[in-house]
Amino acid sequence: MEKCKNLQTIEEKVQNGHRITPQDALILYQKASLGKMAQLADLIRERINGDTVYYIRNTHIEPTNICRNKCKFCSYRRSDGDVGSYRLSVDQILEKIKSAGNITEVHIVGGLHPDYNLDFYVSLFSAIREKFPSLHRKGLTAEEIKYLSQLSGKPFIEILKVLADSGLQSIPGGGAEIFDPTIRQQICPEKLTGQEWLDIHESAHSMGLPTNATLLYGHIETSKNRIDHLEAIRNLQDRTHGFNAFIPLKYRLSENQLGLQHEVPLTEDLRMFALTRIFLDNVPHLKAYWPMLGMQNALLTLSFGADDMDGTIAQSTGIYSPAGNIGKKGVTVEHLHNLISTEGRIPVERDSLYNRW
Repeated sequence: MEKCKNLQTIEEKVQNGHRITPQDALILYQKASLGKMAQLADLIRERINGDTVYYIRNTHIEPTNICRNKCKFCSYRRSDGDVGSYRLSVDQILEKIKSAGNITEVHIVGGLHPDYNLDFYVSLFSAIREKFPSLHRKGLTAEEIKYLSQLSGKPFIEILKVLADSGLQSIPGGGAEIFDPTIRQQICPEKLTGQEWLDIHESAHSMGLPTNATLLYGHIETSKNRIDHLEAIRNLQDRTHGFNAFIPLKYRLSENQLGLQHEVPLTEDLRMFALTRIFLDNVPHLKAYWPMLGMQNALLTLSFGADDMDGTIAQSTGIYSPAGNIGKKGVTVEHLHNLISTEGRIPVERDSLYNRW
């Protein structure tokens, strides 16, 4: 009876547009039915975004997969000289952008390699701006910003200013993983801390650089770890209003050192999306990253709070391909438009800041 009473109180909060607490979120996550989670998340989604589902014409390019870090969940990284390791020059990246066709955004993240220092990225973003002036330039995770800071001896804020001056316009959400320091020590001990990730994004927001946020779920973290992570994002967004979107990222099994035997089921993915939409009441967009989820599963998340299908992702990304990325070739605008329409939603092409085309 107490369970029903607590759940009913939390449901009423959500229905009345009131913020839920982390304890509310934990109860909802652990006790509410999947159907109820979907109903509440859909209510929030409709309240914020109506029936609109966004997409963008974009490409993802990773300059190198050679990385000094050895995150235990990563199937992408290689050491220099390994089979499959690679490095792209500025000219090669420009050629990839050209071959991606009629796109409006380029998304650039990659491994931590000493040759890919601040001078390299200044040259890269300057060259992209010069050759493709109308293309939005999104790039470099907080982990990469920290690495550039270490290589150059310059503070985070100075790195961000130099990059913005060279043409960087927004920052993706990678590197967040899970903020809990104990879990982080087990899965990515060489990576920046959760607080450093938050500090870098807060610095970016203070400069007017919008960013995204992520959470890696489905490994060794607990429900409480996830909610604590979401709370940190929500608290920062209250201060800065700088996050455009949140992307839940599912841990995928493959050739990595974490050694897990199973991925979480689809029902857990849907529950995670629903809770995120309910809890992050101040982040406007919830993105379903279809190369990670698979297109059909990503479409299911549209009934659990998601309002953004990312994009065409021309040439796609190499980061998830070793772990089962089924979207390597990208998709067409027409295909995305039709898929979204079939779900009874209104497909809308956006730019990188969610302005409609």
